Amino acid sequence: MVSIDHVANKLLTYVPYVLVLIDMRYAGVKCGRDGGVDSHMEMGKKLLAAGQLADALSHFHAAVDGDPKNYMAYYRRATVFLAMGKSKSALPDLSRVIELKPDFTSARLQRGNLLLKQGGLDEAESDFKKVLKSNPSDKEEKEAQSQLMKADEIQRLVAQARSSFNSQDYGTAAAQLDTIIETCVWDAASREMRAECFILMGEMGKAVSDLKAASKLKNDNTLAFYKLSTIYYNLGDHEMSLNEVRECLKLDPDHKQCYSHYKQVKKLNKQIRSAEELIQEERYEDAVSKYEAVMKTEPNVPRLSLLAKERMCHALAKVRPLAATMPCNKSFTCNKYWNNVYLNDYETAAKHSENDRQINEGLERAQRLLKQSKRRDYYKILGVKRTAQKKEIIKAYRKLAQQWHPDNFQDEEEKKKAEKKFIDIAQAKEVLTDPELRAKFDQGEDPMDPESQQAQHHHHFHGGHQGFQGFNPFGSGSFNFKFHYN
Repeated sequence: MVSIDHVANKLLTYVPYVLVLIDMRYAGVKCGRDGGVDSHMEMGKKLLAAGQLADALSHFHAAVDGDPKNYMAYYRRATVFLAMGKSKSALPDLSRVIELKPDFTSARLQRGNLLLKQGGLDEAESDFKKVLKSNPSDKEEKEAQSQLMKADEIQRLVAQARSSFNSQDYGTAAAQLDTIIETCVWDAASREMRAECFILMGEMGKAVSDLKAASKLKNDNTLAFYKLSTIYYNLGDHEMSLNEVRECLKLDPDHKQCYSHYKQVKKLNKQIRSAEELIQEERYEDAVSKYEAVMKTEPNVPRLSLLAKERMCHALAKVRPLAATMPCNKSFTCNKYWNNVYLNDYETAAKHSENDRQINEGLERAQRLLKQSKRRDYYKILGVKRTAQKKEIIKAYRKLAQQWHPDNFQDEEEKKKAEKKFIDIAQAKEVLTDPELRAKFDQGEDPMDPESQQAQHHHHFHGGHQGFQGFNPFGSGSFNFKFHYN
């Protein structure tokens, strides 16, 4: 016979399991769909108020999943997306709110504002008009009227910009697009049109800026990446060109233009890298042959030809200076020794043939070459190769800036020397990290030299960089900065 104590002990072993089942049952009743959604909504609101956006977003995700018809869950989630700068994600949520509750004026007004910033002018106008018809508050009515007027004005400017562009008045079109983009800050189409204006005006730095933005604003924007790659290529920056065309092919491996361009840039990039390695190994004759191959691969881009000629000049001058005549007499940045020889030859010839146009032109060119060879070499200042990429340049700049910061020196003479060195380092970084300024320098123009700027004014890009003249990080000139480092 089983004792009562034995039965009692057996029952006690099941008590924890029974209690767990009771707890689970109670939790199901207490935290059902409505209870769970309310809990997530409250917690999300508290986290949003505390600025903990990622955690708040997680709770609003859960609330939406728990009740797909809870318009406030979508609205709160859209609010978090906007606070995080994710307007593309906020827009579908605001549309869902309006679908579930068409009289939610605040959501419609917010959607109209987003659509306006993205360049969706017709849709934005529709939202603003519906807000005005929906018995809005005084504040909402005032905002909707203001935004509706702005949308109408932008519509008019868009038509004018297209007309100016089609008339080939690119300066006027760019100015009109400036005003449009002040309001439609996320409009990829306006930025692409303005970039095209800048390309046709020769303002490549500005075009790059707009195309970079357009590549982020519009999904799968292969055209923006292709144009960026071709701009960098024509500026002589073959490595940046290769990076951008690869981005195009990531989006569309079968893109005909990008694939064709990729093959060209990849071949050229490989040849230049190989040539530079040969120079580093002091195999100068082989390097010259490799750069001759570069010029055959791309004979139609002047800046790449200048790069090849300059490097050929450098290599030939190491082994047989007189043989450097051909590449040097057309290169803007040649060996200083050869420039002197070249100048002396033309001065002698000019004395005997004063009216010979070709000799006089050669003398003028030689004088210019000699003057330019004495100017600062920003690549040498930073100790980087002429093919160095932006990351390498910035890394070299930071290292040298820390070394030569004037605060590191106590002696007045040493401090003055350090200031001069530091200014050179800062100017080198400014020139070599800006595609336009770097292209100018590679052509033989010093963008930081007012005399050079005056002499070359008719070759300027109109990219807004004139403020770099007279650059002094310690003075009160037109461009100032304070250097900080750890």
